[in-house]
Amino acid sequence: MQACVLHAIGDLRCEQINDPSPRAGEVLVRVGACGVCGSDIPRVFKTGTYRFPLIPGHEFAGEIVAVGDDVDRKLLGRRATIFPLIPCRACPMCDIGEFALCANYDYLGSRSNGAFAEYVCAPAWNVVSVPGNVSIEEAAMTEPAAVALHALRQGEMKSGDDVLIFGAGPIGLLVALWARALGARKITLADIDGRKLEFAKQLDFADTYKPVQTVAASPGESISSIPSIAPLPSLVIEASGSAAALEQCMHAAAPFARVVLLGNPAGDIHLAKQNYWAILRKQLRVVGSWNSSFNPDGPDDDWKQSLEYMANGKLDVKPLITHRVGLPQLLDAMTMIRDRAAFSNKVMFVNE
Repeated sequence: MQACVLHAIGDLRCEQINDPSPRAGEVLVRVGACGVCGSDIPRVFKTGTYRFPLIPGHEFAGEIVAVGDDVDRKLLGRRATIFPLIPCRACPMCDIGEFALCANYDYLGSRSNGAFAEYVCAPAWNVVSVPGNVSIEEAAMTEPAAVALHALRQGEMKSGDDVLIFGAGPIGLLVALWARALGARKITLADIDGRKLEFAKQLDFADTYKPVQTVAASPGESISSIPSIAPLPSLVIEASGSAAALEQCMHAAAPFARVVLLGNPAGDIHLAKQNYWAILRKQLRVVGSWNSSFNPDGPDDDWKQSLEYMANGKLDVKPLITHRVGLPQLLDAMTMIRDRAAFSNKVMFVNE
């Protein structure tokens, strides 16, 4: 098969390799589409994967074309998306169903071969069936959609909340789409990239602003200008991983607001004293959000709700996909994202 294989940091090659074969308990998925996650860019160009060579890619969907021993053959031919985190299912967190917090997990695309390939193997336990009216490209957006939904659940979002989101990239816009679907009264998006804000406006998010960062007097004291936001947000989502955005979250939030930290930081995060005081004096509730909830044996989780909302038209993720490429063009597309050479939102490998 054809695959994009990471041989070393910065050395991603599109090449022919042997087809994978499902082991006991696994399925073989013909990949239909796989999105490029923001975490894939540093993984390929800066930090590397946990071993080499390895195939990246974890936001994917496709068709099950083979099954290993002890796997129900009724899965053959089924369209599916895959929860990429493979938990040990034996640690204390797994025992209570918090699989994303597993202490001994594997992960497709960073620890085991992922889906920047024509085929990928995955545990049958991780399979999520795709409704008939949801396209494979939409289904490949389930992983980031579930991550965005999880952040709002961590923030205990309620209908009527005023929501402020820092970061208008793919995850920030998915948070905004979820907030709209779940009944937010007002949604404001902030980003330093004006192109992202213009794209957000095309999705009918009219309330946007572009912060202007001031010069830092000392580490942790760089604050961007904050316009008057009315009403003050009762829920603030930090989806950029920026230290300056974290500082703004505390200043922009209403008293007693919930602040959810979602963005992956690019470097160390510092908090100036004045912003720490804002947490105390406004009695803010600051919570973290990691990955998404997944439980194939439970009645509901972030994955099931994401696919349900896509199927009933309440969550339209299609407009977020701005680029579709084949495997031979994937490295160039990822370089474009890294260098910000052109505007993009969700770049997706499509296996036609």
